[in-house]
Amino acid sequence: MLDRLRSIVQKVNAARDLQSALDIIVHKVRQALDTQVCSVFLLDKDINAHVLMASDGLKKESVGHVSLEVGEGLVGLVAKHAEPINLQDASLHPSFHYLKDTGEENYHSFLGVPIIHHRSVLGVLVVQHEERRRFDESEEAFLITLSAQLSGVIAHAEATGAIEGVSPSGHKTSDTVFPGVSGSSGVAIGEAVVVFPHADLSQIPQRRTRDIEGEIEFFNSCLELVRQDMRNLHAKLAGQVAEEERQLFDVYIRMLDDAALGNEIVERIRMGFWAQGSLAYVANEHVRSFEEMDDPYLSERAIDIKDLCARILFYLQDKVVVETEYADCTILVSEEITPSMLAEVPESKLKGLISVKGSGNSHVAILARTMGIPTVMGAVDLPYTQLHGKEVIIDGYKGEVITNPSDQIRARFLETIQEQDQLDKGLLGLKDLPCETADHHRVHLWVNTGLMTDVMRSLDQGAEGIGLFRTEVPFLLAEQFPSEEEQYQIYREQLEAFAPKLVTMRTLDIGGDKSLPYFPIEEANPFLGWRGIRVTLDHPEIFTAQIHAMLRASVGLDNLQIMLPMISNINEVKSALQLIKKAYRELIQEGVKVKYPPVGVMIELPAAVYQTRALARLVDFISVGSNDLTQYLLAVDRNNPRVANLYSAFHPAVLSALQQVVEGAQAEGKPVSICGEMAGDPGAAILLMAMGYDVLSMNAASLLKVKSVLRSITLEVAEELLENVMQLDDMQLIRSAVDLSLYNAGVDRLLRSSRTN
Repeated sequence: MLDRLRSIVQKVNAARDLQSALDIIVHKVRQALDTQVCSVFLLDKDINAHVLMASDGLKKESVGHVSLEVGEGLVGLVAKHAEPINLQDASLHPSFHYLKDTGEENYHSFLGVPIIHHRSVLGVLVVQHEERRRFDESEEAFLITLSAQLSGVIAHAEATGAIEGVSPSGHKTSDTVFPGVSGSSGVAIGEAVVVFPHADLSQIPQRRTRDIEGEIEFFNSCLELVRQDMRNLHAKLAGQVAEEERQLFDVYIRMLDDAALGNEIVERIRMGFWAQGSLAYVANEHVRSFEEMDDPYLSERAIDIKDLCARILFYLQDKVVVETEYADCTILVSEEITPSMLAEVPESKLKGLISVKGSGNSHVAILARTMGIPTVMGAVDLPYTQLHGKEVIIDGYKGEVITNPSDQIRARFLETIQEQDQLDKGLLGLKDLPCETADHHRVHLWVNTGLMTDVMRSLDQGAEGIGLFRTEVPFLLAEQFPSEEEQYQIYREQLEAFAPKLVTMRTLDIGGDKSLPYFPIEEANPFLGWRGIRVTLDHPEIFTAQIHAMLRASVGLDNLQIMLPMISNINEVKSALQLIKKAYRELIQEGVKVKYPPVGVMIELPAAVYQTRALARLVDFISVGSNDLTQYLLAVDRNNPRVANLYSAFHPAVLSALQQVVEGAQAEGKPVSICGEMAGDPGAAILLMAMGYDVLSMNAASLLKVKSVLRSITLEVAEELLENVMQLDDMQLIRSAVDLSLYNAGVDRLLRSSRTN
């Protein structure tokens, strides 16, 4: 049964579209279970019904025309409860609803299982049989397993149709939402421009061409070059391999003939598509056809097709550099956006970013936040190659992409953009005012930075210091470890720009989702592995060079603070302090007049929460990294779209941990700050101030919004709110209570700003 399961999944994965996938499913499942009927019903939200989309056994003319309203019949019952139903005689069940014109009156036994993707029921997979019997446990298990494995394929196929504005049953649809994770907050509306790396057939977008004949001529010239390559390879291998092996290159040449692949690609170009996209489309069609074949020898020929077409693609890309045209309102889209792709777009035209891969902590996301560009990362279900030239909306607050927007949705988001602009202009008047509550409680607002452009933007927003300088960003953008001198130049520039304000430099924090291309860390579980201080203590030469550069850069400025990441025990702090003191002594011996800086630790791990007092005794300050602390406390990867909805800094356990850290630091008389997304959330900032955090450090874009909120309330009100929410045991109730507090303070417009779930 396992072999049959694998075979079905493989063939469905190779299907060209939704209908082909469904037809394969019903045919193969009927064969595998030796039953008389297999059908698939899919939910069409536009008509609020489950539509019979494919069937092997019921009347063909009923497919696409027969439907059940949501909750109707046994199919509706399976979908409603998201559980299988296995009946000996379906007609005796009170929910049975006879579907006329399908021919199902002859069938009695019924087994239906839900098709579920990301907690949503997409539809129901059904098998039926004339004989009155219950399907056995192995048959039910087979269908459940198959449904679970195929749900993603069906969801992707549905999404591809939705981008073209078509629902599963063929109705016109709009406002299709694709979830991801927020990379940078904000809202943007624009035209998708799909960019891609070279020599990858799977990532070539479908673009139109203005010069069909010129494109055909260019394609044919590249095709001839590949033919010549094949002839040369055939000749080169003479006497080296058996003649039958050499014949493969003759086969390749015949495949390139006008009557074969070459002709199909030309016909696609004549339809108005560019050569690269036409090649990718035809190649993928043939690869699917071969992979669907049962004969192992023939299915392996898919590799030959990929190889041959990759050779053609090489010449298509080598001969002419494709100049990407950027729309005035460009939404840049790619499987994985790189900094170089970002740099290619004129800044005045770039309105938003969508990356299918990547996380909210990737350096592209950091760059996007620096530039103030709304960004969605990890939109794994988005059929991005079909998006080029289409209008899309980015909701960087929720981490969502909306395709095929309706007039109503477009108008609503345009209003949000206008509100954002007005709000930002209105907040500029707060730049030079202190962050002080209505009853004169002072809070210090610092910023998180990673690049020099961050510093300029931060100073423009009235930042009072840098609570987190991510020293790994220059490492991520380099091709090798930056030398001590290169690091010195970077650090000096940061310290000078902010002097005399304090700059907190975190030592190199790599590992987890931040890997260096020249220093790869491959682990089964990287977030619980070799990262942060663990790496640099194991490589003291890297750590010492960085400390030397930081200390030298601070000479004459004396505004440096050093912070240690990923601390889990006091021995790590003691080891790091020994290395810092050693580096300090070495510079003093060299005659460098450097001042020993304050050193602090980041509280990011649950273990560190419970050792806050012990850690505070060793260092000069405590700083909470709210992103990682929340992630580790809840065992939720905030950059994984499948579980991102479970990530919330308003979880009662997170709030309790944050309060415990403050109490521990204050007991030892040490200042305590917090950096991360939570600090930049206006609602969360109220709670953090009430807890006793001395410094809130955030992205520059959030600074004036947080200042506006804190200046609008009193410390007494904030403390009362904190006392109330600490009695609540549900994160949604806590979020609602905080939102109500913002509303009562008259700053409810800021509810749209950087939501921390």
